This record gives sequence, C-alpha cells and structure tokens, in this order.
Amino acid sequence: MTDGVESARQRLANSPRLAAAVQREIANGLLERMRATVPPAGRGAGALEATTPAALEAIVQRVGRPPLLIRNDAVVLGTGVGDSLDDFPHGTDALIKGTERGIPSVGRIEFVNFRMGWGGTGWVIAQSGPDRIVTTNRHVAGLVARRTVDGRGVFMRDPFLVQYGASIDFNEEVSSLLGDAKSFDVVDIPYLADATAPDVALMRITGQNLPTPLPLADKEAAMGDLVALIGYPAFDDRNDLTAMAQYFRDLYDVKRYAPGKVLQALSAAVVLRHDCTSLGGNSGSPLIRLSDGAVVGLHFSGVYGVANSAVGVETLRALLNGRRPVSVRVASPTESVSDGTHQPADLADRDGYDPEFIGTGDLKAPWPGLPQAITGDLARPSDEAPAKPFEIRYTHFGVRFLTSRRQPVMTAVNIDGARRVPIKRATDRWFHDARIPVEIQLSKDDYADEDIDRGHMVRREDPNWDPSLPVGNPEQAATPLALRANFDTFHYTNAAPQHGELNSNPTRWLGLENYILTSAKTHGFRASVFTGPVARDDDVEIGLGVIAPREFWKVVVMEDADRNKLHATAYLLSQGDLIHDLLEKRAKVESVEGFVLGAYRTFQIAIADLAEATGYDFSAYEAADPLAAVGGQEAVDNGEPLYVPLDSLEQIVL
Repeated sequence: MTDGVESARQRLANSPRLAAAVQREIANGLLERMRATVPPAGRGAGALEATTPAALEAIVQRVGRPPLLIRNDAVVLGTGVGDSLDDFPHGTDALIKGTERGIPSVGRIEFVNFRMGWGGTGWVIAQSGPDRIVTTNRHVAGLVARRTVDGRGVFMRDPFLVQYGASIDFNEEVSSLLGDAKSFDVVDIPYLADATAPDVALMRITGQNLPTPLPLADKEAAMGDLVALIGYPAFDDRNDLTAMAQYFRDLYDVKRYAPGKVLQALSAAVVLRHDCTSLGGNSGSPLIRLSDGAVVGLHFSGVYGVANSAVGVETLRALLNGRRPVSVRVASPTESVSDGTHQPADLADRDGYDPEFIGTGDLKAPWPGLPQAITGDLARPSDEAPAKPFEIRYTHFGVRFLTSRRQPVMTAVNIDGARRVPIKRATDRWFHDARIPVEIQLSKDDYADEDIDRGHMVRREDPNWDPSLPVGNPEQAATPLALRANFDTFHYTNAAPQHGELNSNPTRWLGLENYILTSAKTHGFRASVFTGPVARDDDVEIGLGVIAPREFWKVVVMEDADRNKLHATAYLLSQGDLIHDLLEKRAKVESVEGFVLGAYRTFQIAIADLAEATGYDFSAYEAADPLAAVGGQEAVDNGEPLYVPLDSLEQIVL
C-alpha cells in the first residue's frame, strides 16, 4: 500500500462527510468510469474497502477538492454537497475568506479576431508606471502571438492578414452579465517564453481603475502548504465527462476558487506540484498560499483528479527583474547514379584542414580534442600524416571517422569567403574512400529509406574557393581546384544519415557561415568550421548497424575584429534534446517540464555547454565565445546553460 493510499484512508477516517461523499461517488459509477477493478462481492467488505488502492487515492482527490464558485469577488462556501472542506484543517474557510482580496486581480484572457473566444487565465503580477503587467502561460499567449528576436511577443495575423489581439476580463463570474465585464486591452507583450523555457508570458494592460498586483511570496511553497487556484476552468473532453459534469455542475468558463495542498515542493530535483482541481482554462492561474494570500506559483499543466504543476515564484520574480532565459519537407533530387570508389592514388594530393588558416599564434584554430574512448575508435587512413593524426584529408577540409558508427564524428573546413566560387549542384554521385576500409563506410543501400538523406557534414559550398582568385568577385568562374573541393564533399566519409525534414529544410543552419563572414564584428572573410553529430545512446537505428543522429553541432571560428584574437560561436541543429539534457542534468526542473521538444531548429549555444554535453575538448575556443560574455554571470552562477533559439540570423550573438 502506498503512502498516498494510507493518507487517503486516514483522511476518510477523520471525515465522515468526506467518506460519505466518496461512497456516493462510487455508487454513482465513478469507479467504473475510471476503469478500476472492484473485487467480487461477498467478502465482508463495503464498497469503500473493495476499491483498489490506486482508485481510492484518485477518488478522494476528485471529491475532496471542490472548485468553489465566486460571486461579487467573494468565494461561495458550503452551498452544495461537493463543496465540503472536510478534508482540510479546521479554520480553512476563514483562511479562504482572508485571501478574497486577490480575486479582483485575476481575469480571463480573451482573444480578438481569433477562432477561440478565450484561452486561459491571467493575473496582475506587477505595476509598470500607470499600467499593469499581467502574467499567463506561454501556451496561452502563444495562440495569438509569436516570439520576436528580443524575446518580446507580437500579435500574429490570420490568413486574411487581420491582426489578432487580446484583452483580459477581470469579472466573468457565474450569472454575470455582458455589461458587468471589467475588460482591459493587452497593448504590449514584454516577454513571451520560447518553447524551451518555463511556460510564462508577461503582458501589459492600460486603462483606468486597474486591479492591484497580487503579492509574490518571499519563498517557495513548502510541502503540505494549503493553497488555491483562482481561474476559469473550461469544459475539457480529455477528462471523465460524467464525473466532471457532476463536480462542476456543468458550469464552465466562469471564475472559480479551488483549494488544495502542495504535494511536492520545488527544489533542485523536483517540480512544484499541487492537487487543486483544474481544467484546461486554468492555464495561467495564480497558485495562492492560504496562510498569507501570496502567490507561490503560476499553474501551467495538470491531470484532472491527480496532480498539477506550477512555475515557482522565484522564476516569476526573476523574469520580472529582467532576467530572461537564453532559451515542409523539401524533396531531395532523385538519385539514380550508382556509388563510386576513389582509390588512395585518386586522393593523394589532398592537404586537408589547415589549423593556421586564420593565423598563427593566438589565431591558430586546432581540432577540438576527443576523449580516449572515441580516439580509440577512429579510422586511420592509409596516407595518415604524422602531423595530422586520424585525419582523412580532402581539399580544404578534413574528416575524423568513427568506425563503430560508420560515419564522421567530426569534420573541419577552411572557408575563404572572399574567394568563393559559385558551383551549381548537378546530379549527385557519392563515393567511397578506399584510404579506409570500404566495409566500414555506409553506401547508397543504407539510405534506401525515402525519409533519410545523406547529410553533408562539410556543406558542399564551404570548401569551394581558390587562393589564386582575386578577392571579392562573386561571379568568378569555377577553377579546377574549386571543382575538386566541391566533388570531395560527396564522399560517404563526409555524410551522416539525416531525416529529410532536417537535411532538406532550406533554413538549415540559417546560412550562418555567410552571415558571420560578412559581419562587422568579425574580421576578414576567413573562417574555420567544425561540425559533427551529437552521438547519443538512444539515437535511432534505421537499418542494420545504421544509426541516424538526432542532432548536430557546429563551431564557427574567425578572427575577432577588435582584439586580433579568435572569435568563436557554437550552434546546434536539433529538436532541443541536448539542451533538455543539460537542464535536467543541472536540476533545472521547471525548465525541463516546460521544455517542448518540437520541430528541428537552430540554436546558438555556449561553447562551454557544448563541451560538457559532448565530452569534447573545446578549451581553445571557450574564452573566444561572445555568448558566454553577454549571457550574464548570474545565469552562469546558477548553472543555467546559455542558448538562443534562432529564428533569424539577426538573433545570433556575435
């Protein structure tokens, strides 16, 4: 028997009215609707004793946490059988009445020109001059707004270019009339969290007679604290419809007050959980401590009759203080050309990657270091140069190849943007490189799945330059050296299996090398770029011994325009798995729970965090990373990974 079940039994023993309510719900078929199993009758046990342990705990929570109605900014107590507070300590009703002063500051987030009339709950969290700042969830505000480069939100438009909008109505109580609305327009969205950050949005409202801010607690909620949600539970067909109708008396979309308890206090390892009754419209509700009426959290998700989650008060306070988290398949060409093989003699004159391409001394850009477990698994080409161990050398780039995965672990390329040659892509033909055993290389048959592409690690355009060409002529004709570099990229040693949505997306990596090369914050048009897959134990096997990485990293190194030193930035092409793992490892549980693993996108990430996540040695570049410099010592001290989700090139921190 679990501790929760024993606690439920004790609560029933101490409250005859609660026990009677549970018996009544069981008699009305709640147990069957929950798909629980009732032992056969005739064993001398009543209905309550016949209930399975897990069902008992859930039923007690469903009937012991009343969603109380609100009228005229006051909680309506004790008007129905289901409104009993018998599961709470004596005097809880007085505590509830003592928190009513916060009710006028909670409202319903309503939409303009959107298919939904409203989307959740919001409440006044701060004053901003004569205006007020309202907070709700990102997933509520995100229905009508999108995040901008600087982390603010802007209203989107419908397919006919009509702009969406939002307001918040601080009334919408049971029996309220249309003329009773206390509505204020949202005029600005100072903060809209990215999908990788805690589920929070901040909106500004203006007008006369604005509600006062709810006080924020001076510390996080403690286990067992009496708390309450104030919000607008909406009809939610994800739940037991009969039980929900009985519990809410078929009254939805109106302001309610739902008392409960903290089930799990927020700490370095766990999220804040409570058992206040909620439905979908409660998203964005304040979690208020009954002892003093202060907000201890922002409700953002839950399971009806089980438990709910909330963003902690310290996160809300940090956001108010300005600390922000630094949080269509395109068909590939038809390829019918058979694979080829290049013998060592065919590739004998390749110089590979030059670590002194940018400069010598402080401008030298060495290969990142690999741990012994990886170097012991690297292929050794037949023409391995003593000064370039493990490097499979090509024109202007090199590859280090992992034999167990049969794909590159890392590539390094020199780019001369001032002498680039535009080369049109023809029908692709891929080659094996016989300088390492052909049997440890993938082939065309390993990419037979139409959703899997051969993804270049060194992208085709990067090495296509010639030092003999004049500087800055974008129309210069291709030279034999540039053509050779282009074709060198079509070796299986330079490819990794990539899902088509990742590899063929035209915004892949956002053209960041070109952007960085032409930035005023970097010097000249030379760069060295390192790229590789993030090797994970749970990467998907798409064929016999063929593993498709879920994410890829890139480090771009140049000369800093101001310091005559290196300038280095790191990027991640991912659904966010690596960042999620860093947050989880560093016990940032609120961010982990609010983290949405979605479509592939590009992130800029601190080089130090990339080093920790991969186990590679990027120490030559960590001090040259501008993201670490602007990321804020506070975030570093808190152990937060530094990253920027990139939707446009202008978001890159240089």
